[in-house]
Amino acid sequence: MVKARLSGLLLLAALAAPAARAESRACIAPPELLEAGAPLPATVRAVGAGSLRILVVGGVSVFGPGTSGPEAAWPARLQALLAARRPGIAIEVVVRGRRGINTAEAGVLLAEEMAKAPAQLVLWATGTVSAVRGLEVDEMVEALNAGLDSLKAAGADAVLIDPQFSRFLRANANVDPYLDALRLVAAAHQVPLLRRWDLMRYWAETEQVDVERAPKPERVAATDRLNDCLAQALAALLRDGVAEARGKPRH
Repeated sequence: MVKARLSGLLLLAALAAPAARAESRACIAPPELLEAGAPLPATVRAVGAGSLRILVVGGVSVFGPGTSGPEAAWPARLQALLAARRPGIAIEVVVRGRRGINTAEAGVLLAEEMAKAPAQLVLWATGTVSAVRGLEVDEMVEALNAGLDSLKAAGADAVLIDPQFSRFLRANANVDPYLDALRLVAAAHQVPLLRRWDLMRYWAETEQVDVERAPKPERVAATDRLNDCLAQALAALLRDGVAEARGKPRH
């Protein structure tokens, strides 16, 4: 488990900033991939009360493997984006996960952490292990349904994050059913989905950042950039969800 305590940040100011400002510093993405499609009311309430706890749950990707260090992982980069804004809100970010964890196992970790100290915003990255191992899609869906139902009962917001794009994974596993299932689950539960697969594929196809094809001496820098781009995409998606919860224009 990795924990990072962030304080003195004004989340609403960060999330309300224009998306173009974040995009101009890193990767450009199609606007539709940065839309939340669902409100984040618990996040707005927590910020209004002056304190927000964010829980990140997932596999090894949440720890930034291949980056220059822990601070380059996307949760830490997301922290940096929020920290760039004016102070005012006490924020705690907790990152939980391990290599090879499947959706059901992540659900157990999520429940354990929520029982210890409830979070108001949960970022749940999942689906890769299920696709790699060829696990039943229905098993993943069942675990997601249970986890999202428990978060709703606890009054917390959730954001799902689908697998990272990989040509190797695409060639060796049938990823599409898992991507489709994640989209359907997100829609059914009315929670945002960060379409990480589509974002990374777009960045690779437009030659903005492509870790798989980066020369070995440049791979760490490319991985750092990818994590920064993912953090900025998440910031934009959260901004959209906050705006929707507050009933304000999102663009």
